[in-house]
Amino acid sequence: MRAAIYHGDHDIRVSTTAPEPTRRAGEVLLRVVRSGLCGTDATEWAVGPKVFPVATAHRVTGHTGPMIPGHEFVGEVVEADADSGFQPGDRVASGAGVWCGSCARCLEGRTNMCSQYWTLGLSTDGGMAEYVAVPSKTLARIPDGLSFDHAALAQPLAVGIHAARRSGARDGDRVVIIGGGAIASFVLAGLEHLISATVVVVEFPGPKQERALRFGAAAVVAPAPAPELLSAVTAALGGERPDVVIEASGAPGQLATAVALVRDGGRVLAVGLPKAKPELDVHSLVFREVTIDSSLAHVCDADLRPALDILAEGVVGPELLVGVVPLEGLPEQLELLVAGRLDGKVLVDPWA
Repeated sequence: MRAAIYHGDHDIRVSTTAPEPTRRAGEVLLRVVRSGLCGTDATEWAVGPKVFPVATAHRVTGHTGPMIPGHEFVGEVVEADADSGFQPGDRVASGAGVWCGSCARCLEGRTNMCSQYWTLGLSTDGGMAEYVAVPSKTLARIPDGLSFDHAALAQPLAVGIHAARRSGARDGDRVVIIGGGAIASFVLAGLEHLISATVVVVEFPGPKQERALRFGAAAVVAPAPAPELLSAVTAALGGERPDVVIEASGAPGQLATAVALVRDGGRVLAVGLPKAKPELDVHSLVFREVTIDSSLAHVCDADLRPALDILAEGVVGPELLVGVVPLEGLPEQLELLVAGRLDGKVLVDPWA
């Protein structure tokens, strides 16, 4: 089969003779129709391997060496167990992350924190190929009428929904999201789906601000030094500080900005990953009793189906899709993603 194979930083090779995966019990053989690019893929391309188990075997999957990336994919079922609930021809989206179901975190419902957690496309071969073998429990049917292109946003949108849950925001809260990129947009869509809150987005003027308003933000304000930004945010929130601030940009210094913006006793959620270690005013954190939390991936059973429902409702529009490229287009698109020149999602068609 055709597949994109990662060997190291700036080294992805398209093979036409990659072995087709063998489906095991409990797995579905999937014909991949679309596979999305992620910031993790870009980091591995630029300065990896960091997550991909190329040099060292993954502790759960045992995979080591060149690997097929791709953890945001959708496709058609080719083969499945009789008791899987799926049959050939079913259109499905994958959550990609796999959990054991029996460890302490899984029993809490936090399957993304499973002690044996692994991810297709990060821990072993994934969806940048014509076929992939996928545990059936990570799959959800794509609603009728929802295109593969649109459904390919389900996995990253599920990440946004999980972050919205992790923020602790409740009905009636005032929420600020720092950032207006793809992941911030998914978090905003998650908040709009889960609760009724007043949300202000901090982003530079332009298409991202306009998108935030379309996705449900009550107001948008431009980034500024802390005192000016605080004034703009409180003005947008009727004179009050936010109850929750979600840092979704990963830009330098913005986690500290989130702490400076939130009300006393409020919550800050770290979603964006800064390239350098952030400095925080611990004195302010302690004396104002501010809670900092974080969010990673998603809980498949809780977040993937709602993501598909949101997409089917048209709440998150196709404007987040940049385009569809063949496997050979991966290096160019990864370079653009590393340079911050992609505002949205690029999808790969392994059959193009």
